Amino acid sequence: MAIQGIGGFFFRSNDPEALGKWYEDHLGIGAWWEQKAGPTVFQPFPVGSDYFPADRQTMLNLRVEGLDAIVAKLEQAGIEVIRKAEWDGEYGRFARIHDPEGNPIELWEP
Repeated sequence: MAIQGIGGFFFRSNDPEALGKWYEDHLGIGAWWEQKAGPTVFQPFPVGSDYFPADRQTMLNLRVEGLDAIVAKLEQAGIEVIRKAEWDGEYGRFARIHDPEGNPIELWEP
């Protein structure tokens, strides 16, 4: 197969400039970003799934190192971080945040 990976994630925003700055300031993701090689999950979910908010069609999942330090930094910046013991297990550890426009973001430490 010629596909080598995900080349981008594009989504609409009410204020693209401000939202782009939020992602860069809090997650270190700029318009152009070099990723570290590793696993990527590409998974459709049933329409009725409660894995992420029903009013959203997508959830961005970011593979991270040092989840605890990232969570602390986000909380220090006033960003609500959701952790649930049942999310952590054989696939790794997880935390959830939402960007200023309510888009869900899952932080995953394999």
